[in-house]
Amino acid sequence: MVELSLADRPAIVTGASRGIGRQIATTFAAAGGDVAICSRSYEDVESVAEQITAEHDGRVIPVECDVTNADEVANLVDTAIEEFGDLRVLVNNAGGSVESADLLHRCDEETYEWMLELNLKAPYLLAREVLPAMIAAGGGSMIHVGSVNGLFGIGLAGYSEAKSGLLALSRNIATHYGQYGIRSNVLSAGTIETQNRKDEMENTEERTAETSARDRWLDQYPLGRFGRPEEVADTALFLATERAGFITGENIVVDGGLTVSLPTSFQNEIYQANDPPAER
Repeated sequence: MVELSLADRPAIVTGASRGIGRQIATTFAAAGGDVAICSRSYEDVESVAEQITAEHDGRVIPVECDVTNADEVANLVDTAIEEFGDLRVLVNNAGGSVESADLLHRCDEETYEWMLELNLKAPYLLAREVLPAMIAAGGGSMIHVGSVNGLFGIGLAGYSEAKSGLLALSRNIATHYGQYGIRSNVLSAGTIETQNRKDEMENTEERTAETSARDRWLDQYPLGRFGRPEEVADTALFLATERAGFITGENIVVDGGLTVSLPTSFQNEIYQANDPPAER
């Protein structure tokens, strides 16, 4: 199998100080790519850049950037182009939610607007700023990290709505700018075992006085486990390369079967799905 390469395909990865974003930046650098990574904390992203550069061939530069601020986004893009010469890949990874916004009636207006800004407006700002550079370079790939929350109703007011809107943003980019060689896709992730997600499950157990929050969460996944950051990163790497050159306007779901199945316990109870076929 031919290894995927990002040589001569400089990239920006937002929200790269930890979790999925950090793994995507690491995977891109391991594939020989030059990567500009950003976070609101320069110290955090500088440390990540140093660690990745020490271990991989690709050059990684840190940039402090609040992705909801248009001026800082412009500076991020300008810095990447100055360092690398052009820009061929954008990964809109920065995003997030807050526990207090789990249901609509518990989500205040300020929090709702903040989540729309971070999860939908920020990808718009990045895409808008990157477009001229990608067109000048002869094309490129935009990868927007979405969520299964944007695909069906599982709560998280504001966050879910923004992730759903990300699908429309990506499809519009694919439709309008494909003529310039620009591809745009959403990568919708299920539960990925990052430190943030582990903390969230622990908080759920404390709040509900339940000790099986993890098991109940896992029950939603046919594969019986959560995803790993590298599994999302490997998918992003494929979409970033010309090996995915005829894929655009799509939603690539990396969720261990969550969105195509009923809970495992239900399947076992109703359909005896845990009764395997006899050996032949």
